[in-house]
Order: sequence, then structure tokens, then C-alpha cells
Amino acid sequence: MATNTNIKLKEGEAAPDFTALTNGDEEISLSQFRGQTVVLYFYPKDNTPGCNKEACGFRDVHTEIVAKNAIVLGVSADSVTKHEKFIEKFELPFKLIADENKVICNAYGVWGEKKFMGRTYLGINRQTFLIDGDGVIRKIWLKVKVAEHAKEVLDDLNTL
Repeated sequence: MATNTNIKLKEGEAAPDFTALTNGDEEISLSQFRGQTVVLYFYPKDNTPGCNKEACGFRDVHTEIVAKNAIVLGVSADSVTKHEKFIEKFELPFKLIADENKVICNAYGVWGEKKFMGRTYLGINRQTFLIDGDGVIRKIWLKVKVAEHAKEVLDDLNTL
């Protein structure tokens, strides 16, 4: 199976812009958030244990993130409809982006080979990008531990 090895974004580089649908069929672009810090997190799938925990972690610190002039955007290959159910179930206060064609995932280099229980397959590797108000990547988390990840991100927001 092919792995997306072409794109390895680095801290200090411009974040790839995108336009995509979010819950409510709203179209958004990364560039519309210039002037704000963006926490762009990629996760494999709505309503799975690790993804639920990560999303709820961001939900639980959302007020503190917003107080730092930052927003949270989650990205997976799930549909807008699945995102809406996920948001409703866990009362998520942030947008989830539907990247069904994996355009954003490929631009950020998170789509690639994964291994689980001896099986190799293609999917979204859980990663987070902290993008400053000028659209520059300030931090990349390549290995996310869902239980403490939102707190880690909040701590790093305090250093910007």
C-alpha cells in the first residue's frame, strides 16, 4: 500500500489553505481565520473510543482556548451528516470539517499507512497543527495521546 510520504510539513512553514464543508453545510476556509490561532486536529473517525476522548478533551477546555483568541477545527473523512450526529451526541462547541475526498488530509500529510492488530491499511494518522494568526505552523503533534492532548495544546497556546 502506498503511504503519503511526499508531504512532511514543518514548524515555521505556511499552513496549506483549504476550503471545505463543516457541520451545518457551512463552507469555511483556513484563511478566513487569519488573525486567530487555529488548532487544526486530524482524527480517524467519529464515534470511536479514542476520537470521542480527544473531541471531549477539546470540548472541556474550549472556553480556555477561545479566551486565547484561538479556535478548534477537527478534520476527518466522515461526512457532514456523521459530524452533525457526533457534535450533537457529545455537545461539541467547535466545527468539524468533512474531508471525504482526503484533500486536506493529503495536504497536511496525515493520510497514510496505519497498522492495527497485524493489519496494514490506509487511514488518517492522528495529528494536530497549531497555526498562528499569520497562517504559519507553530507546532505539530505527530504522536497524540488522546487523554492529555487537549491540555497539552492549551499549555502550548499559553506560550504563543
